[in-house]
Amino acid sequence: MAIKKFTSSLIIGLILASGSLFAQTITTPRTPSPAAEVSQTIGISKVTINYSRPAVREREIWGTSLAHYGYINLGFGSATAAPWRAGANENTTITFSDEAAIEGKSIPAGTYGLFVGLHEDGKADIIFSKNTTSWGSYFYAQEEDQLRITVSSTEISHTERLTYNFVDIDKKSALVVLDWEKKRIPFKISFAVDNIVLANANNQLRNTAGFGWQGPASAAQYCLTNNVNLEQGLAWAEQSIAAQTNFNNLSLKAQLLAKLNKLTASLATMDIAIKHPTAQVFQLHGYGRQLIAQGNKDRALEIFKYNHKTNKGAWPTNYGLARGYSAKGDYKNALKYLKIALTKVPANDKQNPPVIKANITKLENGIDIN
Repeated sequence: MAIKKFTSSLIIGLILASGSLFAQTITTPRTPSPAAEVSQTIGISKVTINYSRPAVREREIWGTSLAHYGYINLGFGSATAAPWRAGANENTTITFSDEAAIEGKSIPAGTYGLFVGLHEDGKADIIFSKNTTSWGSYFYAQEEDQLRITVSSTEISHTERLTYNFVDIDKKSALVVLDWEKKRIPFKISFAVDNIVLANANNQLRNTAGFGWQGPASAAQYCLTNNVNLEQGLAWAEQSIAAQTNFNNLSLKAQLLAKLNKLTASLATMDIAIKHPTAQVFQLHGYGRQLIAQGNKDRALEIFKYNHKTNKGAWPTNYGLARGYSAKGDYKNALKYLKIALTKVPANDKQNPPVIKANITKLENGIDIN
């Protein structure tokens, strides 16, 4: 009897649960408007757009129910003045890994619903909403706007499926374009890249990257290369030297001191770097060439002579002496050392001999090789 009661209860339970049991469906393709994601790194920041891609399919697009003008009541949901959903299906969303600027206006890091208010005159309101989880724009509320900017659309060749893309990308910015049918709606995203990199460096150097010499050296190199926050760069160079002293971080410190107009300290630091055991032939050669470029020909020749003596006449040191003498206008000695360099180049080096021969011809014709 107990078994019969249990069986009856089980059957009744299954019948009652069948509505929810069989309501669960498998995942299938969205053929009319497939989902898409596009992302772009700008500086070290990432922008990601998730959207669905409706097709034109020989339909009228602009000013119709597919992409309506203005702000209207869609007849469903809570929105009484809804913009275009800027895609299909769920909210189109855009995510910024760091604080960004849209057409010069600041927006915090985070994910936003992306809507577009279309104007009949070709302009468009780009709306970044805190509402990221609704379906379409049926529940759009203006009070949830984080940012709204207005841009002008342009005409393009036919694009069958709605597409978001990134164009005109540089170190600090990119242009986001929404292309569909024959219309392009663009807006510019930019980041304060140097500030973001340096803030990130401060954070990374509190972890394992700050335990060796390379981490702080790379942060100092960024400051030097981009001419930003040089005092902080100098502090990072000092941190690198404290971890392990070598030619690289000593010369980095010297260059930062020079940029800070502390020339005496810069030269003194570079003198230490030159004589450090880690100084390599090509590093000294490179420093000599750097001095020539700066117009300091006398010191350049001194460095090339020191390199030649210290590294026992290795072939690059002869090339260096040739450059040093050539910079001083002494083409006779320059030609002498360049010919020696040619005889000492390794047999498997196929790149340098043609360059050396070309420079020999220049010197023979009284032309500086620098």
